[in-house]
Amino acid sequence: MKNFEWVPVPVLQKYVGLPAEKLTFHLTRLRRKKMVVGTLDPYEGYKIYFEAYDALALHTYVQRKTISAVGSEIGVGKESVVVEVLKEPELEIAEPEVLILKLHREGRTSFKQVKRTREHLVGKEHFSWIYAARLSAIREYTIMKNLYPDVSVPKPIDQNRHTILMEVAKGSELSKTKVLDPEWYLDEIIKQVQITYSKGIIHNDLSEYNIFVSDDGVQLIDWPQYITKDHPHAEELLRRDIENVVNHFSKKYMVERDVDEILKNILENTTFEADITKTPGIEDLMTADDLENAEKMSAEDFEEGEFAEDFDDFTVQD
Repeated sequence: MKNFEWVPVPVLQKYVGLPAEKLTFHLTRLRRKKMVVGTLDPYEGYKIYFEAYDALALHTYVQRKTISAVGSEIGVGKESVVVEVLKEPELEIAEPEVLILKLHREGRTSFKQVKRTREHLVGKEHFSWIYAARLSAIREYTIMKNLYPDVSVPKPIDQNRHTILMEVAKGSELSKTKVLDPEWYLDEIIKQVQITYSKGIIHNDLSEYNIFVSDDGVQLIDWPQYITKDHPHAEELLRRDIENVVNHFSKKYMVERDVDEILKNILENTTFEADITKTPGIEDLMTADDLENAEKMSAEDFEEGEFAEDFDDFTVQD
């Protein structure tokens, strides 16, 4: 797909090394399973979408023995799907471990609206949401690995393509929970925001919908939109994160806090001894502008080998 919007059948045949009849048989099966989509105009060609990319990622996890079974879908967001999975224990006498698999779905629900509202996409059919989703997943996994365990986030376990494997978040979503001591939980959230900032990182999408609360404390989830402290709008976006959380506690619990005072305290009393922004892979990517660039990428825009590692661990079998 890095060379064609719709991959021609002769190219597929050359790549997989199957006779024409067998290739047609497999393509028919894959279409029925909604793994590939095809066209006859202007020629017979095919491309994969997220369902096939999911299968490739799951295949890799099974080979790595990090996933042994897939369970129920437990959450669907604008940009992701979350399912429960099992990891077989190392010891036969132990119980399988329940983990969370997050599948990024950039553009899945907003595709039509995006095409109507973004001038650079008008009349442009060929761009890669899969690439955007993969970039987002890699970015989120990288930041979680660098924040954990100093910042309270679910432990990241593994990553492949557009997916992230992680521990189950503790407790329940703040928006769906009534806490008994809201003052304490608000303080805990602000504490985590400050620890994160001390590492040079701002969540940039913090709200009651991506904070989990339990008797042990809080955990922050959904990190693909993070920015570093060097972002030109860092202070403004940090303030927005704080304001979102303070507004929730104000409306639901009548707990009042001064957003500007909290922001001032964080900015004036944070040292960056643990700054991780110089770590390889930790940079200001996937902001709105960067996502647009990913959306615009045509087949010809991809560098040679951009997706090469996606297929290194997958062999077509007759």
